[in-house]
Amino acid sequence: MKDLEKRKLQELLKRLGSVRGKHTELVSVYIPVGFSISQTAAQLRNEQSTAMNIKSKTVRKNVTGALERVLQHLRLYKETPPNGLAVFAGNVSENEGVSDIKVFAIEPPEKINVRLYYCDQKFVLDPLRDLIREREIYGLIVFDKSEASIGLIRGKRVEELKHLESIVPGKTKKGGQSSSRFARVREGLLFDFLKQIGEVADHQFRELEDLKGIIVGGPGPLKERMVKENFLLTSLKDKIIGVVDTSYSGRTGLDEIVERAEDILSQASIMKEKMILDRFFDELAKDTGLAVYGIHETLQSLEANVIELLLVSEEFDWVSARQTCKCGHSKEKTARKGKIEKCPVCGNSMDIEETDLMEEIERLAEQSGTQIEMISTGTPRGAQLKELGGIAGILRFKT
Repeated sequence: MKDLEKRKLQELLKRLGSVRGKHTELVSVYIPVGFSISQTAAQLRNEQSTAMNIKSKTVRKNVTGALERVLQHLRLYKETPPNGLAVFAGNVSENEGVSDIKVFAIEPPEKINVRLYYCDQKFVLDPLRDLIREREIYGLIVFDKSEASIGLIRGKRVEELKHLESIVPGKTKKGGQSSSRFARVREGLLFDFLKQIGEVADHQFRELEDLKGIIVGGPGPLKERMVKENFLLTSLKDKIIGVVDTSYSGRTGLDEIVERAEDILSQASIMKEKMILDRFFDELAKDTGLAVYGIHETLQSLEANVIELLLVSEEFDWVSARQTCKCGHSKEKTARKGKIEKCPVCGNSMDIEETDLMEEIERLAEQSGTQIEMISTGTPRGAQLKELGGIAGILRFKT
């Protein structure tokens, strides 16, 4: 699934997931690949007849109305789309007693094999959420004698799952202990800490069905001991794909593992994104004139057909906003989503009608042959791109 397709589906699922019915009146219909549209329509007409027996007049009206909207939409299809079809309908009004029945249809970017009709207070979205579930996952363990972090590379993001602090003392003994006794105590505490790291890693990783491998890192020799001895269960040891030296442990060490494991993760999407970001920030640092960032500057370059590679943050939140005021003043501008402004004429808050900019950006990119890369905010440089406005480009030539 392409990043842009995934983003569109995520946005729609977020919207559908926020809808709550006052009663069990939201209809979800899934038609799998190869299943007949006409058979589904016949089932829904039967359900419509059954719904006429609902005692509550309001619920009966909303359920039958939702089913009618689904049936109307199905008439647009001669046959089931290649990847199946999901249709949702129901009263989306937040006001009690007010009916506003909407229908939403999704032709999935990947095949669905679920056949379903369900009526509830919320839409059934799990089959579609499963399509965008991240299936590229790597486990990370980074530690020294004083601390440890257990984390994941999930797609293009680095996440810390658990941070541990140890009570292992330094190598210099304190008090009146003999050197040998101090060494035994220190070794015992160190053994317990390594065992704790292994147990936490097992707890965090064992249920991850898409775990592709584990990378162990740290600033000292303890990481080799962790791998060689029985601190990790065999099922986890068998998934270790690399051991790397890092200067840090903790959360910073997780990011450093990614930097140091370039060869190990050469085919991972996070590494491909890293190469793109490295290229952009290198052009920016050298002031070559081939890097552009910020919403207005980047869109201007895109419209001029000079961008080779467009970088868009996954948290891109710019919209085309039409702002109007009761006094009659209005204007259109590019703005952050949900940003409320005061009217420059009368000082009152202006009403905003927002349109997502991504469709326009995609259209311009397609016209100019510009490649779009969606960039995560789960790495330091991905977060930095977001701070630069969430959109940037590498130019074909200096302008």
